[in-house]
Amino acid sequence: MAMKSFKRNANPIISIHINKPFLSLSSLCNSLFSFPSFIDLKRQGFTLFFLLLCFSLTTSSMVESHTDSDSGPVVPTTPLVTFLQHVQLTAFRSYPKKQSADPKSYIDLSLKRPYTLSTIESAFEDLTSESDDMSVPVEKLERFVKQYFDGAGEDMLHHEPVDFVSDPSGFLSNVENEKVRDWAREVHCLWRNLSCRVSDSVRESPGRHTLLPLPEPVIIPGSRFREVYYWDSYWVIKGLMTSQMFTTAKGLVTNLMSLVETYGYALNGARAYYTNRSQPPLLSSMVYEIYNVTKDEELVRKAIPVLLKEYEFWNSGKHKVVIRDASGCDHVLSRYYAMWNMPRPESSVFDEESASGFSTLLEKQRFHRDIATAAESGCDFTTRWMRNPPNFTTMATTSVVPVDLNVFLLKMELDIAFLMEISGDKNGSDRFVKASKAREKAFETVFWNEKAGQWLDYWLSSNGDETETWKAENQNTNVFASNFAPIWINSFNSDENLVKKVVKALKNSGLIAPAGILSSLTDSGQQWDYPNGWAPQQEMIVTGLARSSSKEAKEMAEEIARRWIRSNYLVYKKSGTVHEKLNVTELGEYGGGGEYKPQTGFGWSNGVILAFLEEFGWPSHLSIEP
Repeated sequence: MAMKSFKRNANPIISIHINKPFLSLSSLCNSLFSFPSFIDLKRQGFTLFFLLLCFSLTTSSMVESHTDSDSGPVVPTTPLVTFLQHVQLTAFRSYPKKQSADPKSYIDLSLKRPYTLSTIESAFEDLTSESDDMSVPVEKLERFVKQYFDGAGEDMLHHEPVDFVSDPSGFLSNVENEKVRDWAREVHCLWRNLSCRVSDSVRESPGRHTLLPLPEPVIIPGSRFREVYYWDSYWVIKGLMTSQMFTTAKGLVTNLMSLVETYGYALNGARAYYTNRSQPPLLSSMVYEIYNVTKDEELVRKAIPVLLKEYEFWNSGKHKVVIRDASGCDHVLSRYYAMWNMPRPESSVFDEESASGFSTLLEKQRFHRDIATAAESGCDFTTRWMRNPPNFTTMATTSVVPVDLNVFLLKMELDIAFLMEISGDKNGSDRFVKASKAREKAFETVFWNEKAGQWLDYWLSSNGDETETWKAENQNTNVFASNFAPIWINSFNSDENLVKKVVKALKNSGLIAPAGILSSLTDSGQQWDYPNGWAPQQEMIVTGLARSSSKEAKEMAEEIARRWIRSNYLVYKKSGTVHEKLNVTELGEYGGGGEYKPQTGFGWSNGVILAFLEEFGWPSHLSIEP
């Protein structure tokens, strides 16, 4: 059900449907308290006991009505996260709209000692007791937050990297232009600003924090992103390799492996509210990059069982889809699928508002799952995931079999095969080579579009739980940078005939802009659409083109890389920092759009700048200025 306008509901009504006959009391409480409106119900005279009694009496009748609610997997969150959503809602309703803080900043708070969560919950109930909509005077809210919480990010402490050297030996020796070299050193030095470690309090009292404990120091993206993020770390590591910070890079991988060992998958980020989803699977690529430089066989041995665990996660359950081609051959592919069907805690006020036009619980739950799934993709948000773009309420991410996710999984298969061969497991290596060949065949059959000269995302006709037959009309013919992501894979960029088609298609696509590659051609106001370009997409496409034997592809790769470097340089000189994304339609402009303000720092942008400079250098005669 689409909606044309968004309105905030002052007193939203909770409607919880139970579709599991043996739902535990703790699960029920988690579902109930996941709604910020619970406190509103308490004021209307309801008690928790009465609600639980009502739910227990109606469970048996609701079990038979599977269409009333979403029955997909949900990973419960923590009591602290749930409570902080109430604080977030009060802040959202208390501040004038132009003054309201980033909602994530409230979910990143930690409890101030000696207060307990129950003590603070009681104080919060007193604070809001006279309010019908949970709004309070701003000065009272600020006093409450200051009294009971440590600030967002205070549990992440600065860490001086042990392997940082201000001017490493042989650093970017092929960058001959002194102005560019000086700037590259400044970008290199930004790793010190982004290097952090988790405070001891997080390990000792994890229930007082939404930050998760990690064994090693981290490199954070920057700004509102105060914790380590999964897929960002790959491009951070690319830059760390150039900066010769091998210990720091290995620490990032160790942290991500610890998350896989704990949860079964690498989390979106190291926060309690991210345990319900992952991000693009690039852990194997990180191990591969580090091994290629350091030849660290111990890291390889430790990584293999972890990578096998992650591989299973992405190729089973709801993530697994099977597409049958016209000849009756089945192709196993993967999709994004978050284990969550409620508003994302870090953005719950936005998600509730976006879902307010839906009339049923099932519609809202499906929308929230598709929103969380878009976040799992890392590309949150873009018209790629919308059935009827640019209508945000038609988000249907779980119905897309994405080209780029399957690129990452093909790369994982090739990486694991390589790493197993190094470790002496020839049979295991052969098994993953075989798996990679099968996925390559699926790229040719399911994704490739000969007329377009691109690989196209595939829309599922059903819920993805059953095998479905491939239909040409299910390919998404809109142009996105992700359509060209497979060129990153060696088996594709080594095919001269294929590269020729892809180069022609990219040249005619409209994606190549003055400052780099556009994410899409649709100006939707979402940050992964026009006019923005992002470091990961630039690096994947440029690297793939540069590895080919085609002179035209190599020249195109270098030209795109130079545009990207030049624009980042100009933005840095104007703003004094590196940005998360760029407006690539103009040189020297940073990007915007989306649900938060433009962010700076910035981990993966720094990494790609350094990686491009190492790959292409910068001649002394070539000016960095436009």
